[in-house]
Amino acid sequence: MARFFRAAQAPPDPSALNPRGRHRIVAPMPKLTILEFPDPRLRTRAQPVQDVPALAGLIDDMFETMYAAPGIGLAATQVNVHQRFMVIDVSEGKDTPLVFINPEIVSREGAQVYQEGCLSVPGIYADVERADRIRVRALDRAGKAFEIDADGLLAVCIQHEMDHLDGKVFIDYLSPFKREQVRRKLEKQRRNHEPARGETAEHVL
Repeated sequence: MARFFRAAQAPPDPSALNPRGRHRIVAPMPKLTILEFPDPRLRTRAQPVQDVPALAGLIDDMFETMYAAPGIGLAATQVNVHQRFMVIDVSEGKDTPLVFINPEIVSREGAQVYQEGCLSVPGIYADVERADRIRVRALDRAGKAFEIDADGLLAVCIQHEMDHLDGKVFIDYLSPFKREQVRRKLEKQRRNHEPARGETAEHVL
C-alpha cells in the first residue's frame, strides 16, 4: 500500500521572490491537457499504434506533462490520443523513463493492494487490488520489441495505465455508491474552482 505524506516546505528561493519580498508562483507548465473524470473521452478504447516514429514528439511532451503534474505514469488516452502507448517513470530521481507501445501483459502472479491516485481523477485515492508480478511485452520508442518483468509499484503503474488504454479508470474498481460520491466531489471542485483536497500522494499514476 502506498504511503502518503505532506512534502516538507523548503526555504524560500530568493529568485522566486518579487521586489517586495513576496513569493511569485513559479511552476512548470504542462505541455498537454490531461482529461479528467467523468470526461467521456476517457472511456475510448485505444487502437494499436501503426507508426511508431510519428510518436517521438508526443512521447517527449507526455513525459514533460507527467513530470510537471507531477505523476509517475501517463497513458495516451489521458491526453486525448487514442493509441495504445504510455510513459512511466517510478524512479525516485525521475531519471528512468520507460515507454510502452502496444503493451500486452503475458503473465500475472500473486496479488497486492495499493492505494492509488490518478492524474485524471485529482484528489481521489482508493485501495485497488492488482497482480503483484507481471510480465509485459511491448515496443520501445524506437519500435524495438522487448519484455520486462515487473513487481511492486512498477507492476501497479503498468496495470493502471493499461486500464486507461482500455477505457477504464481506477475508480471503476469502487462500488457504484463510491463512484457517484467521487463524481459529485469532482463536480463541486470544478464548479467552485477549488483545488483538489486531501493528502498529497507519494505516487500518482
